[in-house]
Amino acid sequence: MHRSPTAEAEVTAELAEVRPGLAPRYAAELPGARAAVLTRLWRAFTHEPLPWVTGREPGRDHVTLRLADGRRLHGPRPDPYATAAYVTALHLDDVAYDDPARLLTGLGVPHGTAFAAELGHSVASLALSRAAQPDGPEGWPGQDWEWEQRVVDGHPFHPNCRSRPGFSVAEQLAYGPEHRPVVELGLWPVPVDECLVSGDWPEELRERERLLLPVHPWQAEHVLKAAVTKATSGGRTWGGARPLMSLRTLALPGGPHVKTALSARLTSSVRDISVYSIAMSATLSAFAESLAGRTGGLLHFTRTLGAATADSPDLAAVLRESPQCYAGEGERVVPVAALATTELPSSAAWLADFARLALTVGLNLLELGVALEAHGQNLLVVLAADGTPLRLVYRDLADIRVSPARLARHGIPVPALTGRIVTDDETTLRRKLFGSLVAGALAGTAGSAAALREALETAVRDLPRTADLDALCGQALPTKALTLMRLSPGTPGDQWAMLPNPLR
Repeated sequence: MHRSPTAEAEVTAELAEVRPGLAPRYAAELPGARAAVLTRLWRAFTHEPLPWVTGREPGRDHVTLRLADGRRLHGPRPDPYATAAYVTALHLDDVAYDDPARLLTGLGVPHGTAFAAELGHSVASLALSRAAQPDGPEGWPGQDWEWEQRVVDGHPFHPNCRSRPGFSVAEQLAYGPEHRPVVELGLWPVPVDECLVSGDWPEELRERERLLLPVHPWQAEHVLKAAVTKATSGGRTWGGARPLMSLRTLALPGGPHVKTALSARLTSSVRDISVYSIAMSATLSAFAESLAGRTGGLLHFTRTLGAATADSPDLAAVLRESPQCYAGEGERVVPVAALATTELPSSAAWLADFARLALTVGLNLLELGVALEAHGQNLLVVLAADGTPLRLVYRDLADIRVSPARLARHGIPVPALTGRIVTDDETTLRRKLFGSLVAGALAGTAGSAAALREALETAVRDLPRTADLDALCGQALPTKALTLMRLSPGTPGDQWAMLPNPLR
C-alpha cells in the first residue's frame, strides 16, 4: 500500500505538543479517514467529466476506468449517493493505493499536486475530528449550535470534506465546530465613511464615527496581521461564541449568528465575504421575507439584521437571526446535515415525509422564480417533539438564483438585484436546486441510492406536475463536479456532473 505521511505526520507531531493524550485515538482513526476520503474521490472519478478519464467499463461488482495515458484504475462498483465509506483501496494497474493523496500523486494529472496536498489535509483533519469526539451516545441537543457540532465528517460527498490547510492542530482544536470550542471574536474599528453598510448595523457595534466589525481570531492573526479588541460593546460580550458547521459563522450567546470573513480555503472555496454579497444582502433579505408568505407557512428565511464591509472581502461581517427563532414550543430546528447523526423515528417513512416537504417547498419557489442553494448547511428542518418534519428554515441567501421572467409571470415584483444571482436560464436554475437539494441534502440524509430512490418515489406521487418536476424525474441528476473544479483552477464558476437518476 502507498501512503502519504506528510499531513498525517505533521498532525502527529503537533498533537504531541498541544494534546498528547489525543494521539493514540488519532492514529486509530487514520485508516477510516483515508477510506472516507477515498470513497468520495472514487465517486468523482466514476461520475465527473474528468478529461483524463477516457472510458468506464462496468463489471458485476467493480468498475475499471481507462485513463488517457493507457493505464487502468480499478475499484468497487460505485454508489454515487453513499455516505458510508466502502472504498478501502483502489488499484492503478497492479499497484494498490489506500491513501487518496498518494493515489492522486501517482495519477500525475494536471494540477494534481495542490489537490493531492489538500486531500492529505482532509484525511488528517478528518481523523483528528473523529478522534476528538466524546465516547458513547448523546441525547438530542438543547442548543441550536450543538446540532452543528454533530457534523464531524463535513461535506458528505466532497473529497476535501475536512481539508483545512493553513490551520495548525491547535487552531483546528480552537476553532473547528466539531471540537466544540468557545471562540472569542474581536472587534475591528473602521471609519464609517470607509464602510459599505447594508441593512441596519446595530448601535452596539458603533463607536462615535466608527463601525466595529466582528472579526474571527484566525483572520486577525493570519490575514489582517494585527491584534483586535476583545471587548464588551453595547452591553454584549462579543466572546463566548460557538462556531457553526461553516466554521466562519458563529452563534453568540442568546443573540444572532455572526458570519465572519475567513480567508482560508475550506473544501472548495476561499471563505471571505464579497463586497457584492454585502451590497445585495438587505435587498435579498427583504425579498426572501416577502416570498415566505407564498409557501403556506412551510418555509421561513432567517433575516439578515445587518451587513458591513470595509470595502474588502477580508474585512466584513453579516449578522443574521438564529434559525431557532422559528421553533415553537417543544420544537427543534435541525440543520439537514446533522440529520444523519440523529436517530429518527422511522427511517424510510420519515425520509419520505421530509423529501415531500423539501421538494414541495423547493419546487414551489422554483416555479415562482427562485432557486435555493438548499444543501445540508443552508437548509434546516423544524421537527415536532416526536420528530415529525413540520416546516423548513433557510439561511444564507448569497448563492440563490432569481429569475425575473418567472417572477413576472407570477406577478411578483422583481427586486433590484444585479450580478450572478440573476438568471432566466432554466438549466442554471434547475441545477442550482436539484444539485443542492436532491443530490446534496436529500442524498446525504438518505445515505445510499436505494434509500434515496425509495424516498423520492414516495414523495413525488403527491407533488403537482410541473415542467420542473418532469425535469427532475426524467433527466440525469446534476451535481457539482467538485473534484473537476479543484483540478481546473483556470475555469471560473461551477462545473457539473450528471448522476444516475434514482427515479429512472
